Amino acid sequence: MIKKNKWKLISSSLLILLPILIGVILWNDLPDKMVTHWSFNGEANGWSSKPFTIFGMPLILLAVHLICMFATGADLKNKGQNKKVLGILFWLVPMISLFVSGMIYGTALGIQMSVAHLSPVMLGVVFIVLGNYLPKCKQNYTIGIKIPWTLGNEENWNKTHRLCGKVWVVGGFILILSICLPQSIMNVLFILIILIMIMVPVGYSYYFYKITAEK
Repeated sequence: MIKKNKWKLISSSLLILLPILIGVILWNDLPDKMVTHWSFNGEANGWSSKPFTIFGMPLILLAVHLICMFATGADLKNKGQNKKVLGILFWLVPMISLFVSGMIYGTALGIQMSVAHLSPVMLGVVFIVLGNYLPKCKQNYTIGIKIPWTLGNEENWNKTHRLCGKVWVVGGFILILSICLPQSIMNVLFILIILIMIMVPVGYSYYFYKITAEK
């Protein structure tokens, strides 16, 4: 898989590292300590040094990206994996890298932005995209809802991922729309939606396993 998509791997890796170039260009305009973590309410509560923020964070994300891609490529069940599903994987971490770096640099430069509202929007978009491609995902050990009941039965895998795709798309839209609500309600809804998007597919997979086992 990696050999066939080496240019995608190179391009996506360079995109992850793009914030380093931007950081170097903006070096003199950036403070020595930069906000790199925010509370649930969007308040800054964690800072890192300028060198670590500019160089360290993109390099860590690059390491995560490469580990995920090589692990996916090493999974023999992914040889016949849907090309669109594999294609999405190449651009997931780069998108996160650009989004996070944009928030960090923007905040450091004094640009007013609401992290508490931007984060649900980003996660919502991610879940909508993933939800559209999950039903196309074939059974494997590295991508998708990898629990005993889906891995042990292909029909269980397919039906669970079809349901999960719908739940994640709906959940993604709700996360985006939740930014219109008061902060306290938005926080509760955020946690509730995430729990639902995790528990519904897992619960359905177990339910399907039980009813098929009883036949």
